Amino acid sequence: MSIRRPSLALAAVLAGALTLGACATTPMGGATGAGSTDFSADAFAWSARAGQASIEGRVAFAQDGKSFHCVGNVGLIPDTGYTRARMQRLYGSTDRAAVPASVVRARSAGEQAADYRAFERAQPCAADAFRFTGLPDGSWFLISPVKAGDDIMVVMKRVQTRGGRMVSVTLGS
Repeated sequence: MSIRRPSLALAAVLAGALTLGACATTPMGGATGAGSTDFSADAFAWSARAGQASIEGRVAFAQDGKSFHCVGNVGLIPDTGYTRARMQRLYGSTDRAAVPASVVRARSAGEQAADYRAFERAQPCAADAFRFTGLPDGSWFLISPVKAGDDIMVVMKRVQTRGGRMVSVTLGS
């Protein structure tokens, strides 16, 4: 009998752990924990799904008394272990940054995976405003070049879409 009791106790502990594990939630879209820094199309798959979320934003960046304005497109990149590592190397942050474009170009983030561009989205920035629609819930990086006179900076900010709602973002603040 004494041999069975520890086995029953161990079985009860394991059953409890499995039950609690089944209740744990996993974030939907966009890696929030440490993930592989190697490119994997599977890690990006969530971002290719259609969704109800949207991001409406404006660019508002000023430095040294100069107001910068967006030029070209605003990029939207899914947050994965791979892109998080790239953001850290290029911008020195995975949350938000404003870095001279020449510095970003001079930094190395390694060879870009061939399929990486298939998961990027871009929208024109007109009058310092932009909008992304049809997004799934998840974590994303917004990136935009901004200019004041001859000075060109790149601003980056991580944003989260949830519940299929619209997120309002000020890029550069």
